[in-house]
Amino acid sequence: MSNPVSALQGKVAPGEVTIHEAGLRGMIILRGDLADKKLRKVCTGLTGAKFPEQGQAQCDGDKGLCWMSPDELLVLVPYAEAAQAIAQIDTALGGTHYLAENVSDARAVFFVEGTFAREVIAKLAPVDLHPDTFKPGDFRRTRLGQVAAAFWMRDEDTFEVICFRSVAGYTFDLLAASAKAGAVGHLV
Repeated sequence: MSNPVSALQGKVAPGEVTIHEAGLRGMIILRGDLADKKLRKVCTGLTGAKFPEQGQAQCDGDKGLCWMSPDELLVLVPYAEAAQAIAQIDTALGGTHYLAENVSDARAVFFVEGTFAREVIAKLAPVDLHPDTFKPGDFRRTRLGQVAAAFWMRDEDTFEVICFRSVAGYTFDLLAASAKAGAVGHLV
């Protein structure tokens, strides 16, 4: 059996805005009725996070809940706890209509940290990131350059970005290029 490794094994691009891969993260896509009390209870119990409103992420450390769509959440747990979290969801939601899938090994996670983190993301995503419009806790599913991604603000100077593992290298390079002064331009 192989040992799990993150997509880029902790790669870092230091600078005024630092880009770094977060490592392995437990991620569960949960689809169902987000108003269901049992669903809400199991999610908040697994993560200790408050249930998110539309367009929000409620995260602390490597645990959290992210609103993905009217019937979908991203449940974040430590990587080693993902399988057990699925089992708890299955037990809690048995007999209801839902889907819970462990996508931990199919995703990559990056942090964008620094005073100009907002500008780094703004160069790449078709999202209004003005401080009056996009604040800590806000979450978006969108695109970064040519790839699907999601991100949220952890605090005023930190974004967390999730993308498919298959495009982790491209996403990292794109973020690192955007962290440099000026336009993004071509990646070489």
